Amino acid sequence: MKLDYIIVGLGLAGLAFAEQLINANKNFVVFEDSSQTSSLVAGGVYNPVILKRFTPVWNAKEQLQIALPFYEDLEHKFQTTFDYKFQTKKVFKSIEDQNNWFAALDNSKLIDYLDADLDHQKKEGVIADFGFGNVKQTGRIDTKKLVDTYRAYLEKRALIKFEQFNHQLIKFHPNHLAYKDIAANRIVFCEGFGMRENIFFNYLPLNEVKGELITIHAPSLKIDFQLKSTLFVLPLGDDVYKVGATFNWSDKTSTPSKKGREELIEKLEKVINVPYKILSQTAGIRPTIKDRRPLVGTQPAFPNLAILNGLGTRGVMIAPTMAKALFNHLEKGEEIDSEIDIKRFE
Repeated sequence: MKLDYIIVGLGLAGLAFAEQLINANKNFVVFEDSSQTSSLVAGGVYNPVILKRFTPVWNAKEQLQIALPFYEDLEHKFQTTFDYKFQTKKVFKSIEDQNNWFAALDNSKLIDYLDADLDHQKKEGVIADFGFGNVKQTGRIDTKKLVDTYRAYLEKRALIKFEQFNHQLIKFHPNHLAYKDIAANRIVFCEGFGMRENIFFNYLPLNEVKGELITIHAPSLKIDFQLKSTLFVLPLGDDVYKVGATFNWSDKTSTPSKKGREELIEKLEKVINVPYKILSQTAGIRPTIKDRRPLVGTQPAFPNLAILNGLGTRGVMIAPTMAKALFNHLEKGEEIDSEIDIKRFE
């Protein structure tokens, strides 16, 4: 079998790169062993503002200009909805919090996203003594639905193999790579924290942080916006809400924990004051980098091996842009932005 590409991993990164290949009429196969779950359990929210500090997300405007049409195209392709748009309301904890919001309005990169008029209307079940700030142009990508739909699409076309990829079996030839019975021009690794087992890229400083979420049923809450405080409360419909998330740097398992559940409950009960029932709890490992920039580029000694990883907590925003950057580098020779190029760690 002679292919242009092998993709290893089908989370958001692998999916976004696969779509680049399809649109360019490149042939490929994906290897996916379902060992990484960060895309499947993610909140999937896109938000151009870091609300903890009222600062803009890195390259937020540029990322959204690529990401939103990308997901819209996928919705047309599969005749379903992945992008659920809503307003985000930041809970103010003090007058100082409000003042910091107004100060942030002076930032030209935030003016399109922050509402100058504060919301002092009471919301049943929400604890917000100092009101809310409204964030515009936010929403949620249903990442599990998206990845599941895309996997089924690839499976129907025999473009995915549900098996573990063995890095040791790669053989290098003058004009191509060989893996088992496949000859390919390039391999792109989109393995999430599974990169730690990749002998070609495990020198890169990938950190793993465990995140946990709970899904609750709260019939009295009745909010149709994302509530953002020390955690987020995200409406899914039918009085069901996703609540998260935790950040655990020591536990490297994808198993939901009692500690994570208790932390979420403690924080949630400082945000809402209506009865609720926990329906489920999920956990996943997010691949993150100390400088909060993704890992994009080619292996120094083996330039036909590439990586697309380290998307962190904002994967839905950043994945389409990073996939495009890597594709344009590999196929058109365009330089990769030095902020994301893995050469920064050489």
